Amino acid sequence: MNRELLMLVDAISREKNVERDVVFGAVEAALAQATKKLYQGEVDIRVAVDRDSGNYETFRRWLVVPDTAGLQNPDAEELLMDAKERVADVEEGEYIEEGIESVPIGRIGAMAAKQVILQKIRDAEREMLLNDFMSRGDKIFVGTVKRMDKGDIIVESGRVEGRLRRGEMIPKENLRNGDRVRAMIMEVDLTLRGAPIILSRAAPEFMIELFRQEVPEIEQGLLEIKSCARDPGSRAKIAVVSHDKRVDPIGTCVGVRGSRVNAVTNELAGERVDIVLWSEDPAQFVIGALAPANVSSIVVDEEKHAMDVVVDEENLAIAIGRGGQNVRLASELTGWKINIMDANESAQKQAEEQSTIRSLFMEKLDVDEEIADILIVEGFTSLEEVAYVPISEMLEIESFDEDTVNELRTRAKDALLTMEIAREESVEEVSQDLRDLEGLTPQLIAKLADANVHTRDELADLAVDELTDITGQSADEAKTLIMKAREHWFTGAAATAAHE
Repeated sequence: MNRELLMLVDAISREKNVERDVVFGAVEAALAQATKKLYQGEVDIRVAVDRDSGNYETFRRWLVVPDTAGLQNPDAEELLMDAKERVADVEEGEYIEEGIESVPIGRIGAMAAKQVILQKIRDAEREMLLNDFMSRGDKIFVGTVKRMDKGDIIVESGRVEGRLRRGEMIPKENLRNGDRVRAMIMEVDLTLRGAPIILSRAAPEFMIELFRQEVPEIEQGLLEIKSCARDPGSRAKIAVVSHDKRVDPIGTCVGVRGSRVNAVTNELAGERVDIVLWSEDPAQFVIGALAPANVSSIVVDEEKHAMDVVVDEENLAIAIGRGGQNVRLASELTGWKINIMDANESAQKQAEEQSTIRSLFMEKLDVDEEIADILIVEGFTSLEEVAYVPISEMLEIESFDEDTVNELRTRAKDALLTMEIAREESVEEVSQDLRDLEGLTPQLIAKLADANVHTRDELADLAVDELTDITGQSADEAKTLIMKAREHWFTGAAATAAHE
């Protein structure tokens, strides 16, 4: 039988023009697969075939995992402490093996091995085609609709297939077999059978690449698209900047009689595009992003990475847009949280903020309302400013003499010191498991402590908007942190389930 195995390997090696080692690997995989069927559960089997004699041995093996990780698959894993009882010098990540009876290859085994080998050869051809395609460096996949697959569309380009998922299609776009399709190559997943190239027509990157193809000045480095925000099939905004003073960024992207922007719009099922001039000044950038609405005034809050944008009644609906579309796209484009309000709302908010600051000054500086209001009128908004603004600036305030200024500065510093001591005591109450959480900086820990969030579970229980209010992070950053805090819930549940 061993002689037959060697003959089979040699025959297939010559017939398919592949290395003997590849064929032996396929035989080992086929024998391992046949052996697995004799066991219940997800066991791990290794078969080793001697390349000269054709003799083979079969082993059942277990992956050594850390004691703290728990067993995800008890049929193929062993805790480190248990593994050391069997092999004293074994380390985590290694395997421990146990020899078991080998299945005879027989006629069925030989045929199964041949099928595995043929599949390996097909996989190799598929990988070669894919590598040839990817080596061209194309960012946009151009092909025709071949078939539907569980709601996804399979697009064919030559002998290579891409998968356009339902969520990455443009809403209300009706694609049929044989239609020509262009889509952005987002990733390549070799574990997917048939169509390993993941495509998107809804991603902002697709619009950026379409403009790159329509506007040569982008490829030449004269223009740059800084960011893009899309509501696929409806409306989009792109931010552009010119690196050559002679080139008008907006006009260049629009093209003669709108030819360039219309080409992009037509490709994206009529999606309307606002082209915005990018600016290093965040406030100016936001004003441009909110077009066509006219902005009356804008207040920037660096700490919360947010802006209060005031518009008049006529521009309020335009600034917000249908269903909040305009302000949402402007926020995504600029990366800033944008609060649209009219003059009355702005005045009310300013009054509330002034009231908060007034109360702070009256309580912490032990002054009356008149002194607090003078500080507010002079532009002071925090105790830090009162304590550390150059004394010469405070002496310019007509209502204050030198003794008053020195007293206010001393009280502000004392109040800050008291608050810092209280904050340190609060931070000390933060549990070690929360301190050790990946992504938490000392500054974030202090902010969480101020909000009475002292444990990992308390952080995990927060909603995204609650955490952004506490830390001033973006929604994505807050979501990532919350999911990181919740990880131990799921790993603990999985370990418990495995133990049961």
